[in-house]
Parts: sequence; structure tokens; C-alpha cells
Amino acid sequence: MNKTMAPTKGNLMTAKNTLRLSKQGYEMLDKKRNILVREMMLLIEEAKDVQSGIENTFAEAYHALERANIMMGTAMVQDIMHSIQIENSVNIYNRGVMGVEIPVVQVNDGGVKPRYSFYSTSSALDEACVKFNRVKEFAARLAEIENAVYRLAMNIKKTQKRANALKNITIPLYEKLTKDIQNALEEKEREEHTRLKIIKKTK
Repeated sequence: MNKTMAPTKGNLMTAKNTLRLSKQGYEMLDKKRNILVREMMLLIEEAKDVQSGIENTFAEAYHALERANIMMGTAMVQDIMHSIQIENSVNIYNRGVMGVEIPVVQVNDGGVKPRYSFYSTSSALDEACVKFNRVKEFAARLAEIENAVYRLAMNIKKTQKRANALKNITIPLYEKLTKDIQNALEEKEREEHTRLKIIKKTK
């Protein structure tokens, strides 16, 4: 950024182009910031619902587990839980919002399928499995939202800094530079015109 450009027509055109691009850049950054803020606010609103849902479902799941422990015995419930396979139904991929990569967490379990024998088990255990599976879905969505909100907030901060730099530094600088070069060129033209008049009058 040259703060002391010589007052020439070429430099005036350069300064005007830089000023125009800076204003366009500021408008684009401002639009981007507004879109990101709107996206973040929508996610924050959804997070409240998900948080409420996960709390209620957790309470229901633990209540069902307690009933299963009472009906079947804690040792038997633990043995059944240890026999369940490792979780591998969660997939993560990205989606873009105005250049910001946001993770999408997807749970593909094909529905709740009991992985234990119905012999000597109770409906309370089935209910606990269904509820905890629902908790898993809520937890995946909540993790997705929290990560997205964090990334959006960081990008909003960066975008705001760049927009402020253009608005408060670059644009005023090139507005002043353009005005100074124009004034200098006009002054030079007036001097040249006066000089020519004097020369003509002298001749």
C-alpha cells in the first residue's frame, strides 16, 4: 500500500481501481459476515432444543436402566452390555457455508436392533436400549452444532477484522489518496494553463 503516490494520471487510475475493489471487498465481507451470523444464530436456537431433548432422554434412559437392573439384576445387565459390539455407525463429512467447512455428524444405525437374546431379558432393557440410542443421536447432533458454532464464530471474527481493516484503514486511505492526486493534477493543469496564457501573451 503506497501512501505517497506521485500525482500522475496513471497513479490516479490505480488509486481509483484500488478504492473500487476495496469497497467491493468490504461489501462482500459484510454480506459474508451477515450470512455466517444468521447461520450461527439458527444453530444456537436449535442447540437449545437439542440440549433439552438430550436431558429428558437421558433421564428416561437411566430410569429404564434402573428398572432393568431391578428386574434382571445388575450383574446380568452388565454382562449383556459388555457383549455389545463397538459403535461404528457414526460418520462425519463436511459441508461448506460461505467458505467455512462445517462438520456434519450422521448416525447410520438402520434403526435399533437388539444384539442380545430375548431369553431372560425384560422390556425395560429394550426400552433402555432405545432411549440410549436416541441419546446417541442427540449427542451426535449436539456435537455437530457446537463444532459448527465454534467454527462459524471464529470465521465471523476473522471476517469482521478484515472488513474493519477495509472500512477504517484501506478505504479512507485511498479516498484521501484519490482526492489528493486529483487536486494535485487539477492544480498542475491550472498552473500549465496559466503558464501557457503568459507565454502566449508575451509572444
